[in-house]
Amino acid sequence: MQDNENFTLIAKTFQGLEEILANELTSLGAENVEIGKRMVSFTGDKRMMYLANFSLHTALRILKPIKHFEANNADEVYEAVKSVEWGDFLSVGQTFAVDATVHSEEFRHSMYVSYKVKDAIADYFRDKEGKRPSVSVKNPDIVLNIHINDNQCTLSLDSSGESLHRRGYRAETGEAPLNEVLAAGLIMMTGWQGETDFIDPMCGSGTIPIEAALIAKNMAPGIFRNRGYAFEKWPDFDAELLESIYNDDSHEREFNHHIYAYDNNPKMVATTRGNIKRAGMTRIIDVEMRDIKDFVQPTEKSVMITNPPYGERISSDNILELYSTIGERLKHAFVGGQAWILSYRDECFDQIGLKPTRKIPVLNGELECSFREYEIFEGKYVQFREAGDELMKDKGQTEEKPKKRVSHEKWLTPEQHRLAEIKRYEKAEAKKKRLEEEKLHPELKLERQKAFQKDKEDKPFNKDRDKKPFGDKKGFRKEDDKPFRKDGERKPFRKDGDKPFRKDGERKPFKKDGDKTFRKDGERKPFRNDGDKPFRKDGERKPFKKDGDKKSFDKKGGSKPRTESYPERKKREMKEKGE
Repeated sequence: MQDNENFTLIAKTFQGLEEILANELTSLGAENVEIGKRMVSFTGDKRMMYLANFSLHTALRILKPIKHFEANNADEVYEAVKSVEWGDFLSVGQTFAVDATVHSEEFRHSMYVSYKVKDAIADYFRDKEGKRPSVSVKNPDIVLNIHINDNQCTLSLDSSGESLHRRGYRAETGEAPLNEVLAAGLIMMTGWQGETDFIDPMCGSGTIPIEAALIAKNMAPGIFRNRGYAFEKWPDFDAELLESIYNDDSHEREFNHHIYAYDNNPKMVATTRGNIKRAGMTRIIDVEMRDIKDFVQPTEKSVMITNPPYGERISSDNILELYSTIGERLKHAFVGGQAWILSYRDECFDQIGLKPTRKIPVLNGELECSFREYEIFEGKYVQFREAGDELMKDKGQTEEKPKKRVSHEKWLTPEQHRLAEIKRYEKAEAKKKRLEEEKLHPELKLERQKAFQKDKEDKPFNKDRDKKPFGDKKGFRKEDDKPFRKDGERKPFRKDGDKPFRKDGERKPFKKDGDKTFRKDGERKPFRNDGDKPFRKDGERKPFKKDGDKKSFDKKGGSKPRTESYPERKKREMKEKGE
């Protein structure tokens, strides 16, 4: 194979970093870049393969496929592997190892697949030369990879050997270290490339700050690698080509800002200092022992990326308190900054007390984590007004005073007021962006106007979402056109004084002033004038007892004159009875 001949290569990575890796490959000059699941395929020559191993920040290993085939059982895998001309890749005096990745119902044990591949290679050399190469788990000369998805198999040479995340600068780690490839991917997700200062307030063994330094200076991570690469033991290895790539520093750049690494554990601070020294970054990375509670406002604009403990490095009793402290420090000591936090427990994020502007799902080992961005705006929102925001504060309004809701029902706390301001600012920014687009492309404005007009004509709607024509008598009630019955029939409008209606819908005659009451059968009773009361049960009017006309009535309705008072009458009746 000629050195300038292109062939297919596969770069493996973590789930969620595929797009970042694809961008890296494109910038290196790779062709036919295609994103897959936890991998990116591309084409290139031998130099591109060397360069990908040496320069990529987010690749775990680079594979070179040598055979694609279909297999429905282990015997078919054995026959397909044995048919390869292994003398082009391996000699009897070399050692080899096989790594298997299996996603199939037929092949459920990756170790069994590895054994079948090893047996096929060993039998090939035994049949050809009477000897077989040895298998070595540690430091093999040739590393093979077989990937099976259903019945589709890909057999590849592993050009990297040891995983590319082992840069070589990290001799010591903490209890739960962050993978270097994942750390670099998180930094690249934020878009930071060294334009501002960088802070990691809980740095652990210093992985994030060191990876940030490599990205800021655009240095290849392979420069620290000690054990070399697997392709260095291939028959066609070009040492001069690799040497030229290693010595080419034309792509590196100056970093005129600073990186700060803090931790409250003296052992971790010492470990970080050692790792930074091995990476040669002591000039641009400052390490200090400092608790997150003592975090102070940076003097320069900064980006913060950190991986706080979430179970492995701290007890569960203190973890919520830690995240609450993080939120408090961000609100009061990182104003105007941009913070990114990696964690996997929602209750931890809830304790921060801030609304994230972005959420990115990330796999950290087996943990389904979330990488969230928090933009900490200044209290007076100066940048809002500079950006064209039309929000105005009340006279005398300060950050501490709550602002009253428009409804006058509740009061906003300072934090709620700040979040509301952010939301209005984002809305104003979106409007500003839309106006700029319409200015550059007038046809967009016309399309939006047409869409708005169509939306206006298409309402209102029924409960079943069927469109009704606008202004239809049954659907839309015009002014003074009310009410409607349950059956949809319109009732006659009740004019002033024209009330009430009976249950059967027939209108009763209006009761004028003093024109009351009505009987149950609807017939109007004669009005009782002042002093003209009461009525008997049969409706016949009894004579009114005028003032001073004290009479009692007998059972027949006749009146008896009252000659004595009630006490006098009682005394007389008792005397008559002899009591």
